Amino acid sequence: MAKPTPVAKAEETAALRRRLRRLVAAVAAGSADAEAFDETAEALAALRDAELGHRKDRAGGGAVGGRSAASETVVPEQFLCPISSEIMRDPVVLASGQTYDRRFIQEWLSAGNRTCPQTQQVLSYTILIPNHLVRSMISQWCTENGMTLPQVEHQEDLVTNNERKTFSKIFDRIKSPSDLCEQRKAIKDLRLLTKCNSSLRAAIGEKPDSISQMISVVSNTELENNAEVLEDMVTTILNLSIHESNKKIIGDDPLAIPFLIRALQSGTMEACSNAAAAIFSLSALNNNKAKIGELGAMRPLVDLLEHGNMIAKKDAASAIFNLCMLHENKSRATKSGVIDVTLKAIGDESLVDESLAILALLSSDHETVEEIGETGGVASMLCVIKEDQCKRNKENAVAVLFSICMYDRTKLREVTEDENLNGSLAWLAQNGTSRARRKAAGILDKMKRTMHNTHYSC
Repeated sequence: MAKPTPVAKAEETAALRRRLRRLVAAVAAGSADAEAFDETAEALAALRDAELGHRKDRAGGGAVGGRSAASETVVPEQFLCPISSEIMRDPVVLASGQTYDRRFIQEWLSAGNRTCPQTQQVLSYTILIPNHLVRSMISQWCTENGMTLPQVEHQEDLVTNNERKTFSKIFDRIKSPSDLCEQRKAIKDLRLLTKCNSSLRAAIGEKPDSISQMISVVSNTELENNAEVLEDMVTTILNLSIHESNKKIIGDDPLAIPFLIRALQSGTMEACSNAAAAIFSLSALNNNKAKIGELGAMRPLVDLLEHGNMIAKKDAASAIFNLCMLHENKSRATKSGVIDVTLKAIGDESLVDESLAILALLSSDHETVEEIGETGGVASMLCVIKEDQCKRNKENAVAVLFSICMYDRTKLREVTEDENLNGSLAWLAQNGTSRARRKAAGILDKMKRTMHNTHYSC
């Protein structure tokens, strides 16, 4: 029988850790039965044997295929997830630029964290972008060293019988009309369990109607004015939406999106923030983008972007950006006042990165570009190009400016006057990102052609 490779051993140990984390979470939440305690003890013993056995193998110097264990190939550090210290199977890039294994950084974000674990930088958005280059390098390295990189597993799709029982028990408590106090406690328990237990989030897929049933319970006269219950239910929907399969289930539910929009309009600041985060999560699907826009989420999101605390503003900005990737929602965002709000945020230096990203995305729409130009957008973009130290911000600002200049010749004159004084675009055409260089060069070319035509038109 073939001896497991170092990668296989690490994967087995990681699976034991994940299993133990889920069980401990259930025990800590008070929802575990006797079977769960026995399973926890069994998982702990298995993890102990795996960990101590692995260390003994490394220290003992036993022969493996004619080599000592000490001489086994060491996995390059850049192939290891900074959180788990295990080889990455599904490397993704965070907004901070750091790469992590998807399952571990997703757990970090699902726990409510909004910072990069390595840099502690506050994240402007929580989208995870696949790092195909690193994945390819890891795959090649494994092939060269006779190792098989395990396929990406979707652990959240695995629902144990114990988790099904846990979900059913909590759901029965939520539906019980006889004890309001018990209903509130059950809703709180579900919020906490769906936050820390990724497998329990998948259980909702087996009972999709439970979303509407829970929202109906929360919307009755005794509970609908309870701010804490509203906040707990919104956060539960956010937790559930993180599971990929649940995005469609929640989006298709007739009560879920309207409930989140009501929370945006009347909830506590935390409820508003989590409702925006849930909308952002759901809007990963184009069908959901359309529904969310049609049901009227844009205006309350823009209001939150203007009046929320910093965390809520960032959640609202992420949701607005994602929704505006669907063309129909760009007009809705403009009509909801997003241009004034984002330009004000840039002027106040309070949410510059997110606001510029939104404006750059919207600048492909003619109606939006006109409004940006009419509300002081040219001066604002020129200021960013001249003074902001972030290359991405300069890139987004010049992209907006390019669109304005292409649509409005009068604004091109304003840009030309500034360029004659400061030469900011010429500098950016030489030193910016590749996209920034193209946009800056395009504006400069437009200036030259306009000056040439003006000269000979008389």
